[in-house]
Amino acid sequence: MSAHIALTQNEIDALARLEERNRTLKRGSVLRRSSDSGNELFVLRKGCMMTYVILGDGARQILRFHFPGDMLGLSSILYEEAPETICALSECVVCPFEKSGLSELVETHPRLAAMILVYGQIERIALTDRLAALGRTSAKARVGSLLLELRNRLRAADREIGDSFALGLTQEEIGDATGLTAVHVNRMLRQLEEEGMIARTGGRVTIRDEIALTAASNYVDRHRGLDLAWLPKGR
Repeated sequence: MSAHIALTQNEIDALARLEERNRTLKRGSVLRRSSDSGNELFVLRKGCMMTYVILGDGARQILRFHFPGDMLGLSSILYEEAPETICALSECVVCPFEKSGLSELVETHPRLAAMILVYGQIERIALTDRLAALGRTSAKARVGSLLLELRNRLRAADREIGDSFALGLTQEEIGDATGLTAVHVNRMLRQLEEEGMIARTGGRVTIRDEIALTAASNYVDRHRGLDLAWLPKGR
């Protein structure tokens, strides 16, 4: 949140109380399965996670990728059972807290509650972009857009990241996020390389021509251009 607003000390302390406990997860560990009790929420302190659903034919559809600072499990505040599965994509540290902690935050710090609403809307619009891409854009555009999104989210969590970043995803995972097979993902990555937009080496991706990749992917960074003038004052 501090990337978008100047937090007061009281707000910093309130957010810190949500992170008093922590839990370490290995890659592949499931934090919460669909239909599990949704009594807890989480703050992701370290690592990368994903949220997914299993479709009727057994296929997995990845809905979101999560990065340090993200609040996880918010969809479960509406239901007794979690509607989605949350899984670690790397070694992660998460901070669990009770739903009542969110209730207290909303009551005592309305600006923080408003920022949670802001991030929820960013996530919703990003999912809308993904849905439109699945139905109307090429496979190359879907893969290119995902690479840009991953780079930008990693960069937001670590200012030292430039145009090169550790991908941290298998081609199957990229496919489950973009509606493609792993073979098709591999073909699109090679095509992006051949066209000089990216380079790959040792599990890392380098964005070589961001302007061309952005245009080819129809990508819009939904974390930029925010209008936050309406937010209440911090307490």
